[in-house]
Amino acid sequence: MNIPQDLVYSKEHEWCRIEGDVAVIGITDFAQGELGDVVFLELPEAGDAITAGDEFGTIEAVKAVAELFAPVSGEVVEVNAGVIDAPEMVNEDAYGAGWMIKVTLSDASEVGNLMDAAGYEALIGEGE
Repeated sequence: MNIPQDLVYSKEHEWCRIEGDVAVIGITDFAQGELGDVVFLELPEAGDAITAGDEFGTIEAVKAVAELFAPVSGEVVEVNAGVIDAPEMVNEDAYGAGWMIKVTLSDASEVGNLMDAAGYEALIGEGE
C-alpha cells in the first residue's frame, strides 16, 4: 500500500500536500483501489469556497459513486483539468498527476486535525 510520509490524511480517504498556505488535495491510493476504475469527477471551480468536513465533489467509478469531502477549509485556487479530461489518472497516479484541487487555507490549524501516514495506515488496517 502506497502511503507517502510527506502527506496528511482524512478519515474519508482524502490526502493533502501542504505547500506554504496552499493544500493540494486528492484521494488516497487505498480509496482509488476500493472504488475501481474512475470514470468521472465532479469538482468545484476556482474561486469556490470549501469547508472542512463538507462535500466538495463526487467521484464516479465502475463500482460506485462516492462523495469527496474537504479535509481543510479554504478557497479553491486551481482545479486539475487533467483529471476531468482523463479521470483514470486518479487510478494511475493518485498522489501525483491524479491530484484534484488546490485550496488556499483559510485556517491552517485545521491541518492538525488530519492524520500522518502512520495514523492513516492504522485506520485502513482496521478495515474502515
